[in-house]
Amino acid sequence: MSTAETIKSTRFHDFVVTVEGAGVAPGQPVTVEQTRHKFLFGTAAFWLTTQLPTEVRATLEARFLALFNAATLPFYWGRYEPEEGKPAEAITRQAAFWCREHGVVTKGHPLCWHTVCADWLMAYDTPTILDKQMARITREVTGFQGLIDTWDVINEVVIMPVFDKYDNAVTRLVNHLGAVELTLRVFERAREANPEATLLINDFDLSPAYEALIEELLERGCPIDAIGLQTHQHQGYRGAEYMIDVIDRFAKFGKPLHFTENTLVSGHLMPSDIVDLNDYQVKTWPTTPEGEARQLAEVEEMTSLIYARPEVAALVWWDMVDGGWLGAPAGLIRQDLTPKPAYLRLQELIKGEWWFGETALTLDARRQVHLRAPEGQYRLRVGSRDVTFSLDRAVPALALAL
Repeated sequence: MSTAETIKSTRFHDFVVTVEGAGVAPGQPVTVEQTRHKFLFGTAAFWLTTQLPTEVRATLEARFLALFNAATLPFYWGRYEPEEGKPAEAITRQAAFWCREHGVVTKGHPLCWHTVCADWLMAYDTPTILDKQMARITREVTGFQGLIDTWDVINEVVIMPVFDKYDNAVTRLVNHLGAVELTLRVFERAREANPEATLLINDFDLSPAYEALIEELLERGCPIDAIGLQTHQHQGYRGAEYMIDVIDRFAKFGKPLHFTENTLVSGHLMPSDIVDLNDYQVKTWPTTPEGEARQLAEVEEMTSLIYARPEVAALVWWDMVDGGWLGAPAGLIRQDLTPKPAYLRLQELIKGEWWFGETALTLDARRQVHLRAPEGQYRLRVGSRDVTFSLDRAVPALALAL
């Protein structure tokens, strides 16, 4: 079975919708259209928390909404709160409000990480650092409840016990408690702060060490709701076989998989001998026509094979626009804000081949319509009246009241 055929099998489901209400009768024409995917097609959207010229902002908003339904917002402690007691709450809240107004699912990234940590924490002893880390989690998760209800609770735990590039507050906590104990504590605090939140562990190290960590955490009752998988492929696409293997290995835990940070560049590839991607520093890293053609093929294959797997709930690109992390041409949009071929192809897939467009139907003798459609948000119209509803494979039959 081809990937396209698999998607039709795993992502499209049969639904029966009964329409009730005054004046609703068999034989009546109706229209049904999808308005949003349940699957999260997302991108890092840090630009939402920056001041931009009006025209640039408007273009970015339009490009984003034409393709994505999920946004990752930045909570790197060292940037979010560079001075103790003065977090960037206002502009971040404004970004989260914009997302909610446009039906975009938000995720905060991250609550605990040894990189981009707040330098001012280093003035405190380790027990105080731990108290402040816990208080930070409570502040963000509680304070943004209803606006941001999905969180990368802790980022890149696998490397934490051996990270030695520079001293930082979170490394001190790991040395004091151990990586597993710290992870348990930050997850427990996040769960206390918002019992309904979706809590992720997130890592770039997708080796058996990550599997072992997750297994131990789950055995000890860690409230992990979803597993985050990073694939920063600045050195080249790892291929379909690799992606399928990753899904197979992490699906065994029975948790939804989120491909949280994913990079495929449209310029030259980073040399393969670079171990820490942050060590690769170049003055310019331009996109090229040849690179964009390569990126197009890789993005289509990777997105399709991931979307074909029902164990996966989200795929997030890092980033939407070129020139972000490492200055790489990793975006789906060039720095002049024009779309690359990969962006246009994703539009054709996400809002075309994998979409239930406006469709004219007729109510049968039971005032029902039968749909073969992906899970998500929908609108049904009968004459001048309409109703919005959700389709979820767990509920194959539903009744709507007009």
